[in-house]
Parts: sequence; structure tokens; C-alpha cells
Amino acid sequence: MESKPAVKDRYTDLYLNNIASIEKGSSPFMNSFRKEAVERFADMGIPGRTNEAYRYTNLDIWFRHEFNSYFMPGPGDFERAAKFSCEVEDLDVHNLVLLNGFYPSNNGKLRQPGSGITIGSLTENHYGRYAASDTDGLIHLNTAMASDGVFIHVPRGMVPDKPIQIVNLVYSKEDIFNQHRNLIVVEDNAEATIIICDHTLSPSRFLTNAVTEVYVGRNARFSIIRVQNEHNNAAKLTHTFIHQERDSQATSINITLHGGLVRNSTYHYLGGEGASTNSAGLYLTDKTQHVDNYVNVDHAYPNCTSNQLFKGVLDDVATGAFNGRILVRKGAQGTRAYQSNNSILLTDDARMDTKPQLEIFADDVKCSHGATVGQLDENALFYLTSRGIARREARLMLMFGFAHEVIQEIPVEALRERMDTLVMQRLRGELSRCASCMVKCG
Repeated sequence: MESKPAVKDRYTDLYLNNIASIEKGSSPFMNSFRKEAVERFADMGIPGRTNEAYRYTNLDIWFRHEFNSYFMPGPGDFERAAKFSCEVEDLDVHNLVLLNGFYPSNNGKLRQPGSGITIGSLTENHYGRYAASDTDGLIHLNTAMASDGVFIHVPRGMVPDKPIQIVNLVYSKEDIFNQHRNLIVVEDNAEATIIICDHTLSPSRFLTNAVTEVYVGRNARFSIIRVQNEHNNAAKLTHTFIHQERDSQATSINITLHGGLVRNSTYHYLGGEGASTNSAGLYLTDKTQHVDNYVNVDHAYPNCTSNQLFKGVLDDVATGAFNGRILVRKGAQGTRAYQSNNSILLTDDARMDTKPQLEIFADDVKCSHGATVGQLDENALFYLTSRGIARREARLMLMFGFAHEVIQEIPVEALRERMDTLVMQRLRGELSRCASCMVKCG
């Protein structure tokens, strides 16, 4: 796809045709990154299948679509979006609604909801320290085109009284190419839990390119849970960079319930001795949906630990991919790194591609990876049906038990319980249409 410059040039032109609107809604600091970023995108282009990280995901059908509009929400749009609030029982959060990647102007630029944390617009804060790539032009395209986003800061030693929920709403009467950008800073000895809910409000064709940068200080604790539920006419590409310091702990969980194409790229950098990270994902697909999870864990210092657990259920002619890379650098002795990817195919036409990778340049390590792709266990089905359980219910029980291992990784109890219910509904086919946010926003 990189060999087709017409597509690349189209997005460069989209940037140039809307640069006045992009810069007007942003800050001089953010604007200072744009020229170099668009030049790097022009050099690298849109990732194609010759890019090893995108080997199993074809972006061509989405990026060849004509996106001519750069949508800047107005006050009235934010007022309508603000009506969305989480209704999950017992889920007590600091709630924030973003519209097409923009922070609500009616909230003011910065606010402090309590416990010392600050939430505000990216136009008031720097970014760009951790999101970098020599192989993915989409990250640079986001830097060139993103006007706004959300900044979350948790000061040293602070523990917020409750999680922070970001509801990402996408709405437009026209087909649009969206940019989301977030920066999260959790200082030394602090803690934070972020819940991100992705949701579409109109049936237009949407292509969203999102970048989130996270800094986790020494001995800090951080969790980010993303719940994805967008319609089949939407593509969501997320790039999450988590930089950790010494003795920190970080958890990243992606629950993909619905979406035409979903590509989640998560980069974990263990940048201090004793850091640990846990990366998990659950994907439930049917029809012609495609979900791709790419995980890169960089063990740069000794005595760090990482775990990866990704599971999926694929129906109809749905496709999926998992590409998990573990890099153990020279000198990163005492590394412990584990990776597991398991998928169930419910039809002969569903397909799953999985590629575990280990690159080890140290000798005192314990690393393992495993991947399975198969169908439901017929022996287990027979066992359940022989005890009077209908075959359909037996299948649902086995699929739910399979998926629950990922759900139980969610650290927020109320959300974990809600996901149990929603996953069962999705497996039953009751959520075949995206009618409401999967954490009942609105």
C-alpha cells in the first residue's frame, strides 16, 4: 500500500486543505510539531501489508474512501454530547465526554474534579514525548492533524477517589476522518484508573486514528480499560504508548464488542528496574468484522515482568489477528515475560492469524508464548448436554467461560460485572447492532 502514493497524497492534501481550522483549534506548542510530522508521514505513508506489524490487516478499503470534511464541534454539539453519562449501577467515576476527539469547550480548559487530579484540554499542555515510530506513518499523521484531546495529570503521591471515564463519541452527518489524542501523566507513587468508551452516534462512515501517551512514574500504579462498541461502518485505529519508570505497575485491557475494523496497537516500555505490565484483550466478532491486536513489550531494564493474555470468539466470516512482540534488551537480566493468545472459530469461514514473537538478548530470563486457534471442545459440549443442558446454552456457557478469563482482569468491580452481562448478550447475538454505549452511556 505504501507503493500507492495517490492515497498518501490524498491525506496530505486533507491536512493542507484544513490546516487553518486545525491550527486555530490548537495551541502554538502543538502547532510547532505539525510541519515535521506531516513530512514524516509523507515519507512513510499509510501502513500496508508489507509492513510486518500490519501483515494481517488491510487498511486499503478504509483509506481509499473520500473524506473531505474536517469537523470542528461547536458549543451546541458539546451540549448534546454532555447529555451522555454513565448509568452502570455502582460505577462511580469522574466522567468526561469527548466529541470527535475534542475536549468540551463548555468545561473550560482545565478543571480539578478532586483528589488533586487535573483534567483538561491538550491545547494547554505539551505532548509528543512517548509516541514515536519509524515504521507507522499513522502516528505522525495524528501528530499533524490532531487539534485537541484530553490531558490527565495525577500529582506525586495522589490517589484519586474514583476512576476517570472518557466517553469518546463520534458524530457527523458526513463521512469524516477523526483524530483523537490523549496525554496521561501519573507521577511517582500515584495511582490512576482510566476507562475509555468508544461509541458512534450516527451511521456515517468514520475512520478514527487515535494516539494516547501515558507516563507512569516510579512506584506508581496505572490501569487503562478500553471498551469498544462502534457500528460496522466505522474503523478505529488506536495507538497507546505506556512509558513506565522503576517499580511501577501498569495494566492495559481492550474489550472489543463491535466495530467494522478495529486495530489496537499497544506499546509498553519498561523503563526502570522492577517495573511490571499486564496487557489483555477480548474480541468478539461476527459478520465481516476484523479485529487486530498488536502488542509490543520492551524490556529495557533488569528484573521486569510482563504478561499478555488475549482471547477471541469469531463467527460468520469475521477475521482477527494478534501480533505480540516481546523484546528483552541486552542487560535486562531477570526478565519474566509471558504471552498467550487463544481464539475460538465458530464457523469454517472465520479466520484468525496469530504471530507471537520473542527477541531475547539476555541470558537470565524466563519467557514463554503460546497460541491456539480452534473450535469449541466437543467433549465439553457432550458433557454438558448429557446433563440436560440444551446444546445452544451449552455452547454459550463454554464461550462465556472462555471469555471470562479476560474480563476478570478488569480492576473495577462494577465495570467487570457489567462486562460479564454484555459479553453474554453479545455471544447470544442480542448486541448485533450498536444501539447504545456498552457501558450504558446515555
